[in-house]
Amino acid sequence: MKLRRILKWTAVAIPLVLLGWFAFAWFSSSNACDTAAGSIPVNPTRAIVYCEYGLAEVLKLEQIEKPVPEDDQILVKVHAAAANPLDWHYMRGTPYLMRMMTGLRKPKDIRLGVDYAGTVEAIGRKVTEFKPGDDVFGGRTGAFAEYVVARESGSVVLKPSEITFEQAAALPIAAVTALQGLRQGKLAPGQKVLINGASGGVGTFAVQIAHSLGAEVTGVCSTRNLEMVRSLGADTAIDYTKANYTQRGEKYDVILDNVGNRSLLENRRVLTEDGKYVLIGGGGPDNGRWLGPMMGPIKAVFLSPFIKQEMGLMLADLNKEDLTLLAGLMQSGDITAVIDRRYKLSEVPEAIRYLETGRARGKVIITME
Repeated sequence: MKLRRILKWTAVAIPLVLLGWFAFAWFSSSNACDTAAGSIPVNPTRAIVYCEYGLAEVLKLEQIEKPVPEDDQILVKVHAAAANPLDWHYMRGTPYLMRMMTGLRKPKDIRLGVDYAGTVEAIGRKVTEFKPGDDVFGGRTGAFAEYVVARESGSVVLKPSEITFEQAAALPIAAVTALQGLRQGKLAPGQKVLINGASGGVGTFAVQIAHSLGAEVTGVCSTRNLEMVRSLGADTAIDYTKANYTQRGEKYDVILDNVGNRSLLENRRVLTEDGKYVLIGGGGPDNGRWLGPMMGPIKAVFLSPFIKQEMGLMLADLNKEDLTLLAGLMQSGDITAVIDRRYKLSEVPEAIRYLETGRARGKVIITME
């Protein structure tokens, strides 16, 4: 009887504690917008901020205090940035599960953008790798701004002089994701790889990197992008409006999926016996609001014990080594950045709206004009 009462009260207490924690976290959620309201920057600079989750209308170009580098940081004057699907995920706060880290009711960090390229303007007293005047590129939250600060040990490297600021800004998230996705798939020379969503930011880099590795590349894209995908190194380009790649009878050693529009079972049927399926993303802004692209990996966890093939999600890790490697590939001409559209800093909301349509060819660049 005593054990039964303990179990009964435990079953009641745990949900109440969780509910109480959630209510506290929800109503205590705040950000810099709450404390900075009405304040005037002493050394103003422009940046995109968002105080609430929502559609592109929540993005505002504001005057903020110009950042000052700490001892181990560099101050970078941004010349170009790049937009990614990651940006609208943060802007909307979807999938909702991510709000456990980014803020339940409103974003903890009010700055947006990650990819940037620019010139070092100032350095902290402990910085030895960079000096004022160096051209650099990398990944740092708050890249949609005239200035960012980055830690010397963080994801920032020197920009080769042969690469433009726009080309360098296009690299970090998309190219690193493509590289690490193919690496997770253990792609080897002579193997057959299929890239679903070959004309997007990640896809255009994946086609080129796979081609440079000596793989036989098949790219899946829309009709208007067939020639572009072939020009990047795809041996075969499939028009998804006319053909289903899972029904063509071909087998692939690696599938890099940037779209997620075919089921795991459909993809499994076109993998070789020990093939590898790597899910990069999938779905638009209004799909899977609670779990988003996590549904695929969750299903893969249940499927994996019963099959020989490997199926899973790839989450990119920005690091100096891969950024340097990719800069070298671009410098040698093995890869290039496909730039679809350019927007001014004041036009970031329009850039994000365009990205949300899913029709961008390659990268969308933000200039600081």
